[in-house]
Amino acid sequence: MLLIDILRLVLETAASLVVFCLLLRALMQWVRIHPNNPLSPFIFSMTDWLVKPLRKGVPGYGGVDWASVLGAFLVSFVLHMVLVGLSVALSRSSPGVAALVTFSIPLAIFWVIRNIAYLLMGIVLVQVVLSWVNPFSPMAAILNELSRPFLEPLRRVLPSIGNVDLSPLVFFLILQIVMMVLQRVMPGF
Repeated sequence: MLLIDILRLVLETAASLVVFCLLLRALMQWVRIHPNNPLSPFIFSMTDWLVKPLRKGVPGYGGVDWASVLGAFLVSFVLHMVLVGLSVALSRSSPGVAALVTFSIPLAIFWVIRNIAYLLMGIVLVQVVLSWVNPFSPMAAILNELSRPFLEPLRRVLPSIGNVDLSPLVFFLILQIVMMVLQRVMPGF
């Protein structure tokens, strides 16, 4: 069982890295980050293998790179097919491929939503830390642009208290509530 847990950890970590890159690519296009920034070469090299073929059949629409979003779902779906298949193989039962697919689709959707929440938390957290430590670093401008669509509506509603922006704190609270709701909707998630 320990080897299975290690395999699960390795698979989830590798899939999470790819999914984060795909979602970050979609977010970067949505907020129109210039492709010549320091982060883009890494993101493109991690995702081009999947996004370029998907773009042939899935065009962008409404400013969203749907090929990247679909790629994140597909990576998540394949991961959960493997994990559910592994669990089924260990339990020595055979539910069938249709049941395996039916069970893996909602898991993949919830996993992508959870990863979106974690990605946004990470972006905002690093952006807040950089604004204190090194507000003029090249990454600070990128992170400000990536977090702006989520923090600006909160900044319009929340006043600054003693020149302290509370919008990241409220944003984290909102994301935690979303995670709690996901936890209730999908037990064991």
